[in-house]
Amino acid sequence: MQVVLLIDFGSTYTKITAVDVEKEVIIGTESSFTTIITDINEGLNKAIESLEKRTGKLEYSQYLACSSAAGGLKMIASGLVPGVTATAAKEACLGAGAKVIKVYSFEMNEEDIAEIEKNKPEIFLLAGGTNGGDKRCILHNAKMLSKCKIDFPIIIAGNKEVSHKCKSILNNKEAYIVENVMPVFGELNIVPAQNKIREIFLQKIINAKGITKASELISEIIMPTPSAVMSGIELLSSGYEDEKGIGELIAIDLGGATTDVYSASDGSPKESNVIYKGIEEPFIKRTVEGDIGMRYSAQGIIDEVGIEEIAKISNLSEERVREIIEYVKLNPQTLPSEKSVQDLDFALAAKAVEIAITRHCGKKEKIYTSNGIAYLQKGKDLTHVKKIILTGGALINLPCLENILEYVCYNEKSQESMKPKEAEILVDKKYILQAMGLLSKSYPKIAIRIMKKELKYGGN
Repeated sequence: MQVVLLIDFGSTYTKITAVDVEKEVIIGTESSFTTIITDINEGLNKAIESLEKRTGKLEYSQYLACSSAAGGLKMIASGLVPGVTATAAKEACLGAGAKVIKVYSFEMNEEDIAEIEKNKPEIFLLAGGTNGGDKRCILHNAKMLSKCKIDFPIIIAGNKEVSHKCKSILNNKEAYIVENVMPVFGELNIVPAQNKIREIFLQKIINAKGITKASELISEIIMPTPSAVMSGIELLSSGYEDEKGIGELIAIDLGGATTDVYSASDGSPKESNVIYKGIEEPFIKRTVEGDIGMRYSAQGIIDEVGIEEIAKISNLSEERVREIIEYVKLNPQTLPSEKSVQDLDFALAAKAVEIAITRHCGKKEKIYTSNGIAYLQKGKDLTHVKKIILTGGALINLPCLENILEYVCYNEKSQESMKPKEAEILVDKKYILQAMGLLSKSYPKIAIRIMKKELKYGGN
């Protein structure tokens, strides 16, 4: 038996997964409260003790970890134009597993700098201008950032003609130069920026969050948790060498405060009468809905769809919906034991995934041309995606999980949305996507085989 322990230091829980890489099986999973304030080892050791009560004493050949503890990786980005370099900068941050607090477009002012100081980002991504294009905006924003009273690493990822000048302006700051996130109009180049974000995360931010207290035990803290999830999804979709993947997919992670949606798909137009508009989309895309969640952000769902819709789906009165929403907001650890809470949780989850996937997917707009009707596509076309993975405690513990599908897929009410038309659900019952993303760095074939075995169709 050769056991690898995979650790996720979450904001609330530290989750562990023990894998026997010789037998290619999960031995067990466990979780405990994250103890970031005292000593992060306390929560980790409790989780290991609980696991080994069921499995017996285990000897670990390797420990690998990811982290979103202490608020995750908080970033701010800036670019020239919304929907162009500003969007490219945001995509780079999200794809690196960051929590994007704010994205600025055009030239920043004193009020913006005050807001940045208040938000205290851990990294700032400074973009703007294609190579050979606009220089003024990024130079202006570099000057503004040089006046900032707080310190944080700044990654310069804009017009290469002024990158070194920006760094000279920021000589009082910790600044790094990487390739432009959009060297040519409409063309993304976000990997160099993402690599630098992860490098800074590993070298500096983990130290500041106290996670190095566990460094004697852990072989390597590889990446932020969302990056681990993305690695698992990409592997499962694309495969590795002769181990085939399952093809294009979407994954939805519904939490108490936020909802993450991931897609592994090129998302390009599939019909001859569709014209793509805007910047290209990455194959692996992540979006985060900070206002949509099952506990802390339940009100965000109500605000989006209306309390009448939630009452209708849950078959509860509006008054009862308000009562439960207020209670779970104050008591976010509440588990859906009462039937009324279960019914409300289903309604909230159904609308949460509907909102999140609609925002993630592209949209098409009908236009009239000399050759007849055509369509403008903005964002990813995911109509052909056949597999949807559901993860996160709020989803995987729902009864009647198969009924969620109608809220995920395309319907006549939103004809402009490019959501999947026909799909089947796979459920991550053991919450292993991030663990397999970690494992994939050392054992990619084993990671994909385990995912194929563990992800259950329809939750069965």
